[in-house]
Amino acid sequence: MANKHEITAADIMPLEAYAKVRTQTRRQLAERKKNRRVEVGPHVTFYFENFDTMWLQVQEMLHIERGGEAQMVDELAAYNPLVPKGQELVATFMIEIDDPERRKRILGRLGGIEETTFVQVGAEKIAGHAEADQDRTTAEGKASSVQFVHFTFTPAQIAAIRTPGTPVIVGMGHANYSHMAVLPENVRAELAGDFD
Repeated sequence: MANKHEITAADIMPLEAYAKVRTQTRRQLAERKKNRRVEVGPHVTFYFENFDTMWLQVQEMLHIERGGEAQMVDELAAYNPLVPKGQELVATFMIEIDDPERRKRILGRLGGIEETTFVQVGAEKIAGHAEADQDRTTAEGKASSVQFVHFTFTPAQIAAIRTPGTPVIVGMGHANYSHMAVLPENVRAELAGDFD
């Protein structure tokens, strides 16, 4: 089945119907999301998004907040940009630090981190592009703890990612946070399915 690149109102289940399958749906997607998650360094985790992860996010927001049609329009506008469009990977990355004071101090030194992300396929490095909906670094240089990035690939790079055993690295090269992680094979295989 071809990948879907946009969630529409027709994809959203009525609240009553979703409530009946919510537990099972969330459990199934949680299992799949294990293969879409990569820790990079001590504080950052990349969560690679796709149609299913964003559909669940919209469905959950509607289930919890019960804002009706107006909310659905807003949620679709917010989350559709994070559905990969066929030649890209899209990730939410979170800077996760439990201690509030330490988190504030570290985030204050990571301004612009979203502009230093990359995916490396073989010898080729693909720069990440931050989601353009808003600035996620303040004028004072403090980074948001939640960031959204897109990585756009050429057909040859996509073919390489689809090839079992291809080393794929995700990382960031910020002066105060320069870390990389090799995608485990199960993650590479899962993400290969995001391309058309």
